[in-house]
This record gives sequence, structure tokens and C-alpha cells, in this order.
Amino acid sequence: MKAIIVTNQSAGTAGMTLVERPKPQAAINDVVVQVHASGFVPTELEWPSTWTDRRDQARTPSIPGHELAGVVVALGYGTTGLSVGQRVFGLADWYRDGTLAEYIAMEARNLAPLPGDVDFMVGASLPISGLTAWQGLFQHGRLQAGQSVLAHGAAGAVGSMVTQLAREAGAYVIGTGRAADRQKALDFGANEFIDLENDALEDVGGVDLVFDVIGGDIQKRSAALIRAGGTLVTVVGPAEARPADGLAVDFVVESDRAQLSEIVQRVRDGRLRTNIGKVSALNEAVATFNASERHTGKTVIRVRP
Repeated sequence: MKAIIVTNQSAGTAGMTLVERPKPQAAINDVVVQVHASGFVPTELEWPSTWTDRRDQARTPSIPGHELAGVVVALGYGTTGLSVGQRVFGLADWYRDGTLAEYIAMEARNLAPLPGDVDFMVGASLPISGLTAWQGLFQHGRLQAGQSVLAHGAAGAVGSMVTQLAREAGAYVIGTGRAADRQKALDFGANEFIDLENDALEDVGGVDLVFDVIGGDIQKRSAALIRAGGTLVTVVGPAEARPADGLAVDFVVESDRAQLSEIVQRVRDGRLRTNIGKVSALNEAVATFNASERHTGKTVIRVRP
């Protein structure tokens, strides 16, 4: 099969190579999925799990990518809940070969059924962004109707999901980003927008929840805006700042079949829109990852025509 591999952490995306690799086999509780589309997050080349296994042993050359949509083609011993020929989407294990390949072997529990009326490209764009937003807002942030949310990077893949899910839950959403992102953030449902380069963040006033995808100084200034009992949720590592009278939670997104099903149902009935910024074929993906133009939204790779 064709797959993209990485072998050199210091090279970043420039070190990605399209090669031929053996087709994977299904272990116990695994399925093999023929990948139709894959999502990619460039920062995963900085994650330790891309380069080492759970015992901290080098595992390169490794195949990056963790989001996928495709069709089950084989079942491992003891695998239940899925069947050969079934359309699926989901989030692959951080420490195993990933989804920038024509086939992947992964645990069945990390996949959810993909309804027939949802395109594979859409399915591949959902797992990391959708689950991150869902878990940050509802599990860790305990968001309630009537609360206010400061959503950083509101025009991005995660931020646009945060904005939409928070609005649907009855929250007031203040999106942030660069000036060029204003209209896109508002189109995804932000009630107002703060240009982090030109507007005063402190003019926002008090908020109940900050969803942080930036860290650093912006995180510290945001923490000071959180009302008593509120929460700072961050996905960029341990929080450097804490609310004066609230919680700071950092988390790593986890696969969850029930949550994936909730997210894709919202896509089907029009309550949730995907945010795909760039699309490429597998044999053009390396060039796409190394392109210089800026775009917001999810990068999706079309693995099968």
C-alpha cells in the first residue's frame, strides 16, 4: 500500500515521504480499514507519540495522521460491534501507525458508523476537532445554557466546532483570531469577534469559560477574565495560568464512539458545519503540507479517488 512516513523529527513536514509499505494485519480486537479520507494536524509531528511507543522506544519510520473515514475490510479475532463493508470514521491510536495510508489497522472501539449520506471527506474532518470541542465544552468545561464562552481561534478547525456546539447549547460566544478571520468566525456563529492583534482582549469583560488553543500570554490574560466558578480549558499542555476563583483544565482528546455519533448526527441535520480548509490527494499531500500559504480549517487528504 501507499503511505506517508516520517523518520526525522527535526525535519518537520519537510521530512515526510510517500512510500510503499506492507498492508497491515488485524490484531485481536482490531479492524483493518480501507482509508478513503484522512485528516491531518501538523502539530502532531511535535508529539512524542509520533516518534516513540508507550515504552519510550523509537518507532520510526512511522505513519502520521489520526483521523479517518473509510470502509472496514477485515476483522481481528474477537472484534465485535463492526462488520466487513461497513462505513466508519474515527480517531486512531496516538502510538500506532496512522491514517495517511491506504489501509490502517486500529481498535474497533475507536471507530463509529459513518452514515451513508455523509461524505468520507466530511467524516475525516470531524474526529479530532469535533471530539476536542465536545469534551472541552461539556466534559471538562461543564458548559450550561446562558453562560459565555471565549473561543480562541474561532475560525480554525477546533475553534469553529467550539463556537457551533457552544451556541447550540445556549451559550454566548466571543470568538478571537486575526483580523482576516473575523467574518469566518461570525459565519460559524460567534456572537462577536475580538481581533487579537488590534483589539483589547480585556474589553470582553467577564466570561464563564475560556477555550484556549494558543497558550502563552493570551492564555494568561484570558484566565484573568474568568468569573468566579468558571473554567479555563486548554489543549496546549498544562495551564500556565489559573482563574482566581475557578478551574484550569488541560486535556488530551480521547476517542468516544457515542460522542462521534452525536457529532455526525448534528452534521446530518444541519446543526453543525465542517471547516475544511485544504484538500489534497495522497500523492500530493507532502507538497500540500509544505506549502507556504496560510489557511484556516482542517487539512483533509483524499486517499481514494
